[in-house]
Amino acid sequence: MYWVNTNNKMRERINELIKQCQRTPFQGTGKPEPLKGDLTGWWSRRISQEDRMVYRVSGTGDAQSLEIAQLRFHY
Repeated sequence: MYWVNTNNKMRERINELIKQCQRTPFQGTGKPEPLKGDLTGWWSRRISQEDRMVYRVSGTGDAQSLEIAQLRFHY
């Protein structure tokens, strides 16, 4: 992953956003917002002014999973 080798602060922010998405996928830090068009069903959170995390959640409870499509640049 790009951030692991280039920017520790950014890597820590991404790890925190992932933890938040696992707890509360549609609320919290990074201004979560549902995407539209071809990306309907996916959500976005801000990592930085330029970069976004694009993800979706499927399942519920213990069967819930977080799929991450993007962690760099804007969708």
